[in-house]
Amino acid sequence: MEARLGKITAGKAGGTAGRGSKTYKLTLPSAWVNAMGLAGNGGQVILSFDGTALTVSSKQSMGQFLASRLAQGHKLFEFRYYNGEALCTLIYADRTAQDLLAENYTDQPVKTAFGKNPVPSWTDLESFLEERCIPRQRAGLREYLETLGLSEYDPIAIIQKTKGRMAEDAQWLEVQELK
Repeated sequence: MEARLGKITAGKAGGTAGRGSKTYKLTLPSAWVNAMGLAGNGGQVILSFDGTALTVSSKQSMGQFLASRLAQGHKLFEFRYYNGEALCTLIYADRTAQDLLAENYTDQPVKTAFGKNPVPSWTDLESFLEERCIPRQRAGLREYLETLGLSEYDPIAIIQKTKGRMAEDAQWLEVQELK
């Protein structure tokens, strides 16, 4: 691994930023940007921060994500989230690595799986799936699960049976395990 010292430059934030707000920029070596395949792709990267370290990674296409994870033998699920008959969000979820990639097909955030969040986490997926299921604390849950033929509360298994349909909306899910 190559390491270099970098310099962060600060500038005054514009637009609707609050008074005194700043933006920060970090210059990256051309060789690194080229090696990551980022040159010329519109500058789209995924930034991750764990509290102490910042990671910059290339944004994969849905096909790249799927192909690389299948080649590694990971357990994957495909979720197709619909509003009526219109596909709103396609999600590839890697249960092995506990990460995912999602792509929206509507510009209406209320109809998408993760709203305005362009980089949802595994926790976001778990919350989304549970929102499309009967609540864990619901009275009569055991009987409900037995009716579905399930022995435990598993949101993916519940959604495979119910399509995540709710009485309040026209949204639903198709779930497919990918091999």
